[in-house]
Amino acid sequence: MSQPAVVNIILGGIGGTGVILSSNIVADSAFLAGYDVRKSEIHGMSQRGGSVSSDVRFGEKVYSPLIPDGEGDYLVLLHPDELENNLYRLKPNGVVIDISLIVGESRNLSLLNDEKYLPVNQKNFNICLLGALSNYLPIPYECWQKAIFLNLSKKVHEQNRGVFEYGMKLTKAFSIK
Repeated sequence: MSQPAVVNIILGGIGGTGVILSSNIVADSAFLAGYDVRKSEIHGMSQRGGSVSSDVRFGEKVYSPLIPDGEGDYLVLLHPDELENNLYRLKPNGVVIDISLIVGESRNLSLLNDEKYLPVNQKNFNICLLGALSNYLPIPYECWQKAIFLNLSKKVHEQNRGVFEYGMKLTKAFSIK
């Protein structure tokens, strides 16, 4: 799969779902892989369950942190309610990676409390979705792992390594036509 000159990734969720942490991991992994990286965040009313989004752009040379509407290559949704809020930002055939990879089309986050979804849970499913995203990006596994370890406490490194690898096996993301 050939990559465009600049890869545009939109991460969307609500306050408390890990959008900022996830975007930091994506940006750090791309940087560690040798790319020029730019990142932007919109927090809004995040402390009250409001929308949070982050743009991560990387490539040989990136001039702006903001992804123009309709130019997103990937949309990683950390909360199912944010699909409609961010869909217009994707380009035709852009890829959506969301909670349905883990819990099915219901996109019901409460299903993560069910034992059959272990080792994924409500605290680490964002790392799982990054594992799924990694299948599409020219970033080596080692860079992802180093970025995860840089951004998370040592006591959860091994758990998140496993969750990331589990996410790498999830490949039924959908494209927007």
